[in-house]
Amino acid sequence: FIPGGLDCSISFVSHVLGKVCVHGRQKEILGVLVPRLTDLTKSDCIWQRICWRLVECVPDRWMEAVVLGFVQRASGADVLSRLLGNLVVKNKKAQFVVTQKMLLLQYGHTTAVLQNLLGYLSLDSLRRTLLLRVLQELLETWSSSSALKHSPAEQQVYVSKAILICLSHLKEPEIESCRQELLTSMMEGVKCHLDSSLPRLQHLGMVVAESISLKINTEGPVLKFEYEEDDETRELKSLLVQTPSFCVDPSLPDDDRSEKAGAALPLAPENNEKSHTAAPVMPDEESDSELDSDDDLIPYDMSEDKELKIKAPVYIRDCIEVLTGSRSEDVDKWEATVKALESLVRKNPAATREVSVELAKILLHLEEKSCIEGFVELRQRAQVAVLTTDPIPVAKYLTSQFYSLNYSLRQRMDILDVLVLAAQELSCPKFHGKTKHSGAQKPCIQLLPGSDSSKGWRRIVDERIKSKTRRFDMGQSRVELASHPNKFNSVAGYFFFPLIQHFDRPLTTFDLLGEDHLVLGRLVHTLAILMYLAVNTMAVTAMGKALLEFVWALRFHTDSYVRQGLLSCISSLLLSVPAEQILADMTEELLETQSWLGDVMEKDPDGDCRRLALQNLLLMENLKKKLEAVPS
Repeated sequence: FIPGGLDCSISFVSHVLGKVCVHGRQKEILGVLVPRLTDLTKSDCIWQRICWRLVECVPDRWMEAVVLGFVQRASGADVLSRLLGNLVVKNKKAQFVVTQKMLLLQYGHTTAVLQNLLGYLSLDSLRRTLLLRVLQELLETWSSSSALKHSPAEQQVYVSKAILICLSHLKEPEIESCRQELLTSMMEGVKCHLDSSLPRLQHLGMVVAESISLKINTEGPVLKFEYEEDDETRELKSLLVQTPSFCVDPSLPDDDRSEKAGAALPLAPENNEKSHTAAPVMPDEESDSELDSDDDLIPYDMSEDKELKIKAPVYIRDCIEVLTGSRSEDVDKWEATVKALESLVRKNPAATREVSVELAKILLHLEEKSCIEGFVELRQRAQVAVLTTDPIPVAKYLTSQFYSLNYSLRQRMDILDVLVLAAQELSCPKFHGKTKHSGAQKPCIQLLPGSDSSKGWRRIVDERIKSKTRRFDMGQSRVELASHPNKFNSVAGYFFFPLIQHFDRPLTTFDLLGEDHLVLGRLVHTLAILMYLAVNTMAVTAMGKALLEFVWALRFHTDSYVRQGLLSCISSLLLSVPAEQILADMTEELLETQSWLGDVMEKDPDGDCRRLALQNLLLMENLKKKLEAVPS
């Protein structure tokens, strides 16, 4: 820069810029400086070199704040390329911030910042080597099972977005050179994500694997998973397509780019016109003759046809015979039996108790013979009906089968679902109401508040209205709630204790503490629900002590879904067990649990776990205040 023919240095300005940014005034100074430099560098290469020199002279200890501010406030990747130049190639500190810290160590930046950052790396041949290296490191993190277990879900989403943006910038020769590495990372990463217990992480693995497969298999078959799309998955898929701001040539001035874009736009209507005019128009006579040829076919009269209705069985034993039969011609009767079984069980409790265990066994192993709508729900409702009709023997059977051999994970989780639904039905009393007519109709007069005579005046008006009003039907105005005993009280132990006994005994095909952590998470959540439903029951204290020991044994589990269930167990215990019993029987255990909850709240990588730990600490504090308020 030569003002008046004299050389001068801008290192002092660079020092001022760095110090202002690092002391918390980054937003104020760069909010003014970046838009101004963006305008000055559009068509002036001198200002581009000044801007590059300005950033390059910032000391390393302040470089992070300056680079981060430029990346966040640049309006696009091409603008960032003009402002920073090849800074990441020349300065090691800037390279570390851009390629490591902002992508792998932080995850709070927006998608626009990621697009600016990775688009900047893709716009120069010297920087594209860094883009490939960044993609490789991102894929290593994404496919690491350890990183998946010990990092929050938000960071996994952030890394997935960065991978998809990198893939959108890759060219065909670059994809060809790293095809094998992409395939290996895809296979390892999708396995880790599908093994996760959290649906959000499973969907992330599916979307990223589909995108990688689409890039490396341009001609052959690609991966395709079945999952329900939501806003997050749609956003991830959209990142695989470059936005127009990244598709421009950074070497051209903006005026040339707009001229090229304007020249390219009229081509689309011409193509559309050609496509419309290329379709031949059929003459009316020819089309009519083709349609007339179908008039010779006489439709079959089906007006008097009636749909055959299969009569469902009316006895429980007949249902058992139909469900265990193997004849293919009885499919219609089988469907009718499945649909009618729940109501039949509830209407005939005595007959159900005679064959309850046998019926529970049949339903547990029942498979769908035809495409009956809602089969899984129908079978589950029938299982719940059998369990609530005869709780003790059926609960013994189901809990014993949970730890037996030769069951799939789906069947074991079905057992847990049925136990929870049945416990909920048994613990909630059914309300029966009687209709009572109100004694008088309220007058449509607004009374003045605070009047001493308002009550007597209102009574007189009500009596007059009552004596002169003819009432035919007032409708249901009030429901009397009839009290019922808690049926779960006498059977809670049969639901709870068998499930908690053998969790640490691995079987040949079932290992809760090993690879079957998804079922362990479901088991922990089931125990938490059963504990909550056991409030005011006789066995609640014993259940609470056993549950606390169970939680203490698994408190350091690596799966976040399991830890969430353990923290839910603590919440259920504090809400269900009487405060006096907690103080008398579990004081030491509760103090240790309180210390553990404090560590979880501060150090756990999962946000839901931290929230649940804080909730439990608040419950403990309220419990402590409640006990202190009780007079001794």
